Amino acid sequence: MQFQDWLRSLRFTGGDGKSEMDNLKTLLPSLPTSFSLSSLSLSPSSIIGLGALASLTTYWLVTRPRPTQPPCDLQAQSIPVQGDQSCRRSALLTDDNLLEFYYEDTKTVYDMFQRGLRIAGNGPCLGFRNPGEPYQWISYTEVAERAQVLGSGLLAKGCKPNPQQFVGIFAQNRPEWVIAELACYTFSMALVPLYDTLGLEAMVHILNLAEISMVICDKEDKAESLLKHKEKGVTPALSCLVLFNPFSAALLERGRKCGVEILQLSQIMVRNIPPKPQDLAVVCFTSGTTGTNHVTFHIAYLVSMFCHGARVGFYQGDISLLMDDIKTLKPTFFPVVPRLLNRIYDKIVGSVTSPLRRALLHYAVRRKQAELSSGVVRNNSMWDRLIFNKIQASLGGNLRFILTASAPISPTVLSFLRATLGCLIFEGYGQTECTAGCTFSMPGDWSAGHVGAPLPCAMVKLTDIPDMNYYAKNGEGEICIRGHSVFRGYLKDEERTGETLDADGWLHTGDVGQWLPNGTLRIVDRKKHIFKLSQGEYIAPEKIENVYTRCVPVLQVFVHGDSLQSYLIGVVVPDPEVFVDWAKERGIVGSYEELCQNPDVKKAVLEDMTAVGKEAGLKSFEQVKDFYLHPDMFSVSNGLLTPTLKSRRVDLRRVFSEEIARMYRKSSV
Repeated sequence: MQFQDWLRSLRFTGGDGKSEMDNLKTLLPSLPTSFSLSSLSLSPSSIIGLGALASLTTYWLVTRPRPTQPPCDLQAQSIPVQGDQSCRRSALLTDDNLLEFYYEDTKTVYDMFQRGLRIAGNGPCLGFRNPGEPYQWISYTEVAERAQVLGSGLLAKGCKPNPQQFVGIFAQNRPEWVIAELACYTFSMALVPLYDTLGLEAMVHILNLAEISMVICDKEDKAESLLKHKEKGVTPALSCLVLFNPFSAALLERGRKCGVEILQLSQIMVRNIPPKPQDLAVVCFTSGTTGTNHVTFHIAYLVSMFCHGARVGFYQGDISLLMDDIKTLKPTFFPVVPRLLNRIYDKIVGSVTSPLRRALLHYAVRRKQAELSSGVVRNNSMWDRLIFNKIQASLGGNLRFILTASAPISPTVLSFLRATLGCLIFEGYGQTECTAGCTFSMPGDWSAGHVGAPLPCAMVKLTDIPDMNYYAKNGEGEICIRGHSVFRGYLKDEERTGETLDADGWLHTGDVGQWLPNGTLRIVDRKKHIFKLSQGEYIAPEKIENVYTRCVPVLQVFVHGDSLQSYLIGVVVPDPEVFVDWAKERGIVGSYEELCQNPDVKKAVLEDMTAVGKEAGLKSFEQVKDFYLHPDMFSVSNGLLTPTLKSRRVDLRRVFSEEIARMYRKSSV
């Protein structure tokens, strides 16, 4: 038998559609097609060597990485609905009927946890840790028991077991938060999350609008802030506070004086009315950038990791210890915001200073990206072992699946991290008003620059925006969503509900999208927060900010414009982890604060931002002409970011009003 026929008889097939023989020819180009062992007179050592080569080749063919098999044709990931190219559904569906329930026995969040309980039983569910210690785990069985007991205690304190009963929770993420949430679902009550950053006016508005009498808190300081409102007489319905942590006798007495009962969690944890699919699960107050905070109704169709019996670990509560928590937890699934991925990217790139190491890094990334282009995702290649293992270890070393959403991510960053982290990284798009997600990148499609195709539970269409020159006939327009995941409306606000949900049930997102030839959606602009410059050009500042944050020295940026001015200005917060070294490479030495005051540094940063903006396709009028270097980060605690890490544009304009006025005055001189 000829050598080639022998290999062909193994019938191995590569993921790229070529036979393994074709692949082997690239390794042994000099072998003639008529080659056979009988045609040559070989020494025993030559025969042994050839046998070894054959064995190694066979081993490689058997163990070579296989590409991820996509669930549909990646060139047609969505399908027009009734022939309308502007309105599309998932190609995973067999017809235009949208998916309502993934499992027939799982139709509410309560059902999801019960399914996880059946799968995991006494397995770990919620994890927490103390400083310097390993994670401790509460089992699914114990979580279910605690939720049942806590829910019974809420009923004993006057809560009604129906979806019109709103229970507030004012606490940091921790296991007790989830247990309180499940306690509400167990007895068909609706949860209302509260946040430190909402502010006095918004907090009072929420408590009164939802007529909340019961609030569950974690610490004494949060309880004190709620008692202040009660003492002023602005939250008359509030009557009971339950705390996770121990509290002082003074707090108990203060509550008694203003008619608020204060209890330890153990005091209230001393029958079962599960919800229906159409029942309300959560009233979510998301921070708006202007006016009163928005309130969102969620139908109980939330996707949860608990549904599959997964374990969920919480951080210690200190953001500075987050990376240590991640290393200790060793997560397999990691949902993140693009801001964190941008920082990981900047750290990796910024840590490589020598030209040789930088060249080696980029070469290794290109080799891994070549594998990605053929559908292969792995973390055990030679490049992973030599170069990327430390990066992967910094995130625990077990990552299999990362989901990024909430804001656009640069295609450069996404492709780079897919190569270096060696795991599946998916990008999704959606809003709170459509239960988070409406599109999701398809397994097997490792291209970047889009947010995937519609999920099976939603239809997505684009509508005309004449003022911005976007038309659905061109495959561009405002993104609208319809399906079982879309919310029912804003709490007690029919006017705003009518503005967001049209008569046909389409949710108007305010985002501008573009259909790509393969049926995926690209986010290209924002209808919200747009303004005109004096010459009539429309500006979408968030799009520009997302471009500028790709600059190595830039951590955060706020772009501002005025209809009486012809150009943009901004506020830039440098990245403290790379800024000093970045300036030093350009011959400028100083502390972080000193560099923020240095005009030469400012000029260098502006040049970098302009170059990145030009590369990203920003028009000249979309580039900032001046900016203020600010040494302190925008954060939730200083009121410049929302809890979802979006800019509070009104507050940013107010805080930096003097700098904004000064920049415009300087430019007009």
